[in-house]
Amino acid sequence: MPITLTVTAKGQITLRKEVLEHLGVRPGDRVDVDLLKQGWMRVRAKPGKPVATIFGMLARPGTRRRSIEELKEAAAAGWAGDV
Repeated sequence: MPITLTVTAKGQITLRKEVLEHLGVRPGDRVDVDLLKQGWMRVRAKPGKPVATIFGMLARPGTRRRSIEELKEAAAAGWAGDV
């Protein structure tokens, strides 16, 4: 059964919840769109990890979290060649 979507003034469409669930995608995931002949298109979930999976990837057990100020100082020291 077709699902009808509405095009906004900006030329965008919003995929309805049931479409996203069918594709198995969540916020932050990506989809591929293939443009086919005669005005058809194919939408597929793009394999890969969502962007949110990178948060905390550098955490080490037993170490404390660094403040944003400490991160800025470390970055500045790295750019200055002080490391």
